[in-house]
Amino acid sequence: MATPSAIIWSNNQLQLLDQRILPVQCEYLHYQDPFAVADAIRAMVVRGAPAIGITAAYGMVLAAQQITNTPASVAAWCSALAPAREALANSRPTAVNLFWALDRCDRVIEEQGNGGKLLQALTELAVQIHAEDIQINQRIGDFGASLIPADSIVYTHCNAGALATGGYGTALGVIRSAHRDAKIRGVFAGETRPWLQGARLTSWELMQDGIPVTLAIEGAAAHIMREHQPSWIIVGADRVAANGDAANKIGTYNLAIIAKHHGAKVMVAAPTSTFDANIGGPQIPIEQRPAEEITHSFGKRIAPEGVVTSNPAFDVTPAQLIDAIVTEHGIIHQPNRDKVLAHLAAAQK
Repeated sequence: MATPSAIIWSNNQLQLLDQRILPVQCEYLHYQDPFAVADAIRAMVVRGAPAIGITAAYGMVLAAQQITNTPASVAAWCSALAPAREALANSRPTAVNLFWALDRCDRVIEEQGNGGKLLQALTELAVQIHAEDIQINQRIGDFGASLIPADSIVYTHCNAGALATGGYGTALGVIRSAHRDAKIRGVFAGETRPWLQGARLTSWELMQDGIPVTLAIEGAAAHIMREHQPSWIIVGADRVAANGDAANKIGTYNLAIIAKHHGAKVMVAAPTSTFDANIGGPQIPIEQRPAEEITHSFGKRIAPEGVVTSNPAFDVTPAQLIDAIVTEHGIIHQPNRDKVLAHLAAAQK
């Protein structure tokens, strides 16, 4: 893979590839403060559910590093780390991997908080979460590639690649594995407004790996499906509900409806850490982003002053429109509540 790492931990410092300025500039920002990390997540320096979870884990390490008088108990550690944990938890509400990573940090605090090795344990956990994610993505890629017919054209939305994860990617992991297996003839990448992750990130990632990609405006999706007949629409997810509904970048729901009309199948590629077994799709919180993201372009106003805006970052695709959810443990065909919960139960064994 030629795509640079989105997240680097080196010399007890976190480095994040600033994805807001890619592909024109490739620049890393350095962090030693957990509150600055929370701001970086909110400002989309780093984005993508798995990458956000990894970053939050490193943010907790930075929080522990800042504590000079070592707390002597679990309760004291929890109190000392609470402000940083709250800031990280509030950075992006939809991406469940964020809370999954923070919960894993909580368990380490409970296990190690009475001793003197909590900082070391949190550091080891964050590094482990990072390494695990790459391996998980590769398994997702291989499972997903098994569904792709030979000589396929596929369509993807937003960026669920190496830049959105620890490396390799979920949706783009499937595409990478399918391309390795000589199954991919071409990829259409939707531009993904308003942040243009498809244009700036996905097309760039695929070009780095020599995978043939065509960038398309979002309004062309139905035309592309009719004219080019992609076999699969492949996307990631920021949260998958217990009933199989999947929250992903705004516009995914549109694609699933269009795909159903044109006979294309819909694949959601996501690790089990992205699943939330406690809620249904309608209960998934949808982040509302600032109005300036759609009223301005590159800092210049393009919409009338005072116009009312709606800028949801995500939408929820009903399970009935999803043909397969692919995780590191296999494939959930035609997902529903029973299948999802059975899959998660088997994954825990």
